[in-house]
Amino acid sequence: MVNFDDKRDFYRMMLNSDVTVTIIDDEANSKIMATCRDLSATGMAIEMSHPLELNTCVKVSVESANNNVQPLEISGKIVRVTEEGAECFLVGINISEID
Repeated sequence: MVNFDDKRDFYRMMLNSDVTVTIIDDEANSKIMATCRDLSATGMAIEMSHPLELNTCVKVSVESANNNVQPLEISGKIVRVTEEGAECFLVGINISEID
């Protein structure tokens, strides 16, 4: 029997992929480059150079390594922001929709 320390309902995939974050709460739909650290069926963690406000709605585009596969488009809400270091923030996103 395998004993899992992480008691989550879904497994996390550890990634190190560049992503584009679009803030859909502002009128300009600002785009920010970030790095996706991990992804699961219900959430993701991204690393970025500045924090975002909690409850901000965002869209995240994860590019595919293969041109024949469409990018992964994720809609969600910021649920956690942790300062990891100087100009390094870990941002948790609760996924509401995946295209």
